Amino acid sequence: MENQKRVKDFADQYGPEHVVVIIGAAEGEAAGLAAETVTAGDPTFAGPLTGVSLGLCVYHICEDAVKNEVDDDVYDEQVSMMEMVLDVDEIVREMDAIRSQYCKY
Repeated sequence: MENQKRVKDFADQYGPEHVVVIIGAAEGEAAGLAAETVTAGDPTFAGPLTGVSLGLCVYHICEDAVKNEVDDDVYDEQVSMMEMVLDVDEIVREMDAIRSQYCKY
């Protein structure tokens, strides 16, 4: 709930077109739920983004678009071990679907 509030506050402060959300969930379904929350609104109707469609740009940390922007040493230290056990293809499919359906920016 606190993360939803922070995302909403950043979107209000900087404008949603200037906010990119990076997700690090370990499963495609969890990543999709988080992505849907910051694009279409909280589907569980429990948090500050309930009914709030921000349409934010959202990516998973393991997607090439993000991975290529991160320093290689930092990525190796912080993400690469986790990436080896993830189904990255599933996560990318889920994120692509959410972006094509809900992202406005």
